[in-house]
Amino acid sequence: MNTRNAFITLGLVLASVIAMPAARANDYDQASKLTFSQSVQIPGQTLPAGTYLFVLADTTNSRDIVEIFNSDRTKLYATVFTVGTTRVQPTDNTAITFAERGQTQPETIVSWFYPGDDSGHQFLYSKMQEQELAQVKQYTVVATAQHKSSSGVNGY
Repeated sequence: MNTRNAFITLGLVLASVIAMPAARANDYDQASKLTFSQSVQIPGQTLPAGTYLFVLADTTNSRDIVEIFNSDRTKLYATVFTVGTTRVQPTDNTAITFAERGQTQPETIVSWFYPGDDSGHQFLYSKMQEQELAQVKQYTVVATAQHKSSSGVNGY
């Protein structure tokens, strides 16, 4: 009986050791699929309404480069430099902070937080844009799985 329990325990430990790297690999790039119902601005360009995949670039030197792909990761739209930022409390879903820049301009993505993390990625804009963004209203939208929020952001 003790031998049988030892084999069962060993089997469970091996199974968890094998499964752990796979779970971490999914979290490593922090891939987040987001759908925007309206155009949004990122550094250097405006993304039209649609579904995008936000991913940390696969670099060994920096965790501050975000790549933005189409939904099936076949087209790279942008490579964005970021700096680390924090929030008081993590959420269970992806969180995006926007800046409202008026009715004639699209909302601007200021930061992106991966689910469960209190540290995130603040997008870097030009000095002039940074000053403008600091003066306008900012708000955070927590993505909802397969449901549109009031701000039109879906997360998967």
